[in-house]
Amino acid sequence: MMEEPRRLGNRYELGAVLGRGGMAEVYMARDIRLGRAVAVKTLRADMARDATFQARFRREAQSAASLNHPAIVAVYDTGEDFIGGVSLPFIVMEYVDGSTLRDLLHSGRKLLPERTLEITSGVLQALDYSHRNGIVHRDIKPANVMLTRGGAVKVMDFGIARAMGDAGMTMTQTAAVIGTAQYLSPEQAKGEQVDARSDLYSTGCLLYELLTGRPPFIGDSPVAVAYQHVRESPQPPSFYDPEVPPVVDAIVMKSLAKHPDERYQSADDMRADLERALDGRPVAAAPTVAAGFGATAAPTQVMSQSGRGYGAAATAGYGSGGRYDQQTGYQSPGYAGDDAAEENIPRSRRAPSSSGGGRGKSGGSDKTGWIIIGVVVLVLIVVAVFVFNTIFSGKNGTAGTVPPIANLTTVQAQTTLKTSGYTLGTSDCGNGQNNNDVPSGQIISQNPKANDTASTSTPVQYCLSLGPVVHGMPNSVTNSSGEYDLNGQQTVTSLRGYGYLDVTSKTVNSTQVPSGYTVDIQDANGNSLIGKTEPVTKQLVVVISGGPAAQTVPAVVGQTCQAAEKLLEGSPYNFVVTPTSTYSTDGTPQDYALSTTPNANQTASVGSPVTLVCSLGAAPTTGQGNGGGQGNGGDTATASPSPTATATSPLGGLVGGNN
Repeated sequence: MMEEPRRLGNRYELGAVLGRGGMAEVYMARDIRLGRAVAVKTLRADMARDATFQARFRREAQSAASLNHPAIVAVYDTGEDFIGGVSLPFIVMEYVDGSTLRDLLHSGRKLLPERTLEITSGVLQALDYSHRNGIVHRDIKPANVMLTRGGAVKVMDFGIARAMGDAGMTMTQTAAVIGTAQYLSPEQAKGEQVDARSDLYSTGCLLYELLTGRPPFIGDSPVAVAYQHVRESPQPPSFYDPEVPPVVDAIVMKSLAKHPDERYQSADDMRADLERALDGRPVAAAPTVAAGFGATAAPTQVMSQSGRGYGAAATAGYGSGGRYDQQTGYQSPGYAGDDAAEENIPRSRRAPSSSGGGRGKSGGSDKTGWIIIGVVVLVLIVVAVFVFNTIFSGKNGTAGTVPPIANLTTVQAQTTLKTSGYTLGTSDCGNGQNNNDVPSGQIISQNPKANDTASTSTPVQYCLSLGPVVHGMPNSVTNSSGEYDLNGQQTVTSLRGYGYLDVTSKTVNSTQVPSGYTVDIQDANGNSLIGKTEPVTKQLVVVISGGPAAQTVPAVVGQTCQAAEKLLEGSPYNFVVTPTSTYSTDGTPQDYALSTTPNANQTASVGSPVTLVCSLGAAPTTGQGNGGGQGNGGDTATASPSPTATATSPLGGLVGGNN
């Protein structure tokens, strides 16, 4: 019955909407032929008439279908559905039980740097495979990377992917930049030719956001962000999170080099550096900051393979009582204080030690040297704090309390923020998110959060509501043979199962729809919703057939049988009339109605059988025989209840009298 409201290709039954993007919608679905769960991506109906989006959608299917790798979401099938004569292409994909990196970032969970490197390494595995097969993704971002429940990485959405070497493989189209501004490479932003190294820049942006919780560049508009990608250098990740090791800074900054020649030259090269960092080995990327005091203080340590990236206690990093290794950025165990530090200083740089046992000159010089170093370090800290405060309390704004902007439109939010000295930044959830509680066009959340203390120079990012989740209503209440086949109560149950919050039913009489079956699905105003897409907050009314209504049999006595039969068979009665005839005893003329069964003014169901009795006219009569005797039984005419009844001939009496 109505377990799934819509079927594509007579094979894929669509369920709940898993996501919605700028040009497509993704549904949870079931392949009824193979009995497995799949994800079905369809081009949005409002985009279907645009040849550009049609081509882009088909290109995604071709690109992804040509790639078979565990870290890439598999494409099983493609097809087309026709709605209103318009082709609506769809892609059938592997269903991934997990969540996107965007969801993980929005959850507020903080990943250890080791785990971020492992995730990024998985993305690079997928890119290395696609690049070797001549495909550049061109839209790597958190929303296009999924993590399964088991922690495996899956790259998806090759919607703007192109084969390397395409003559038109730029990122501009009718003066618009294709892609997501926060993750565009400089060459993409400028509309220049792109190659595999553009994907590595976007991957660097992804790694940056996983480490710091924010993309490398934030601006008031996509154009402002694109300008920064082209002209400005980002702060290293450790600027926002001091726990990020220098070696990771180096990898990120190399991937974010403005010129492609200065980046990693392949996904495999970048992934190899990530693996070296995870294993505590030297990396190819040059350090981004001076090593400072104690650069040679600790030897490189290899991370525990069994605990790699999963919890501080299980890894060789970030526990208390250790120090960071300047080469790897990971903590070296066993740091015991100044004595251990001196052990790691080359002898040529150590203060000479006294061979005597007293407080000689040499011993005093050694102590004085450490005091001087301590003073210098203290001065540097004071200067750094002063400079930091000057920057963030001077030209870049003052500290303040961020006002709440939830449930406001972006225009209202701009006004509210402006009164407190803040500006509205960019969306941190792409095109927005579905939300059953916040109306479409209003803000769901913000970053920094309401009432947090932050510099007024920090733009307030936001996530805009797309309104409630929507589902498609069935395209028809009949099957392909025109038969009504949606059970009414099952329709109610199915709609509630899809998440609709207010589903009721009502019963109407119908001569066409069998009792108990769905006649229509309507809104509260009685408008039909069949074939439409509606939000789960919509009030739905399932109209169920109660079968034909009972009608009062009309009085037809005195009418011609033809007129009576027409009345009984017509609307609203629609009775099935069976005519019969008999002689009249009250002088009713031939072919006029004598009676009905059921009788007039009794009730009968619409479409039920009714017997109509018509007159054959007056019954014939018989006379006395001439011979004085009575006939032998033929004196009276006998009426037959049959429509073709005959009467005994009057001659029968005469014949009988002669016997």
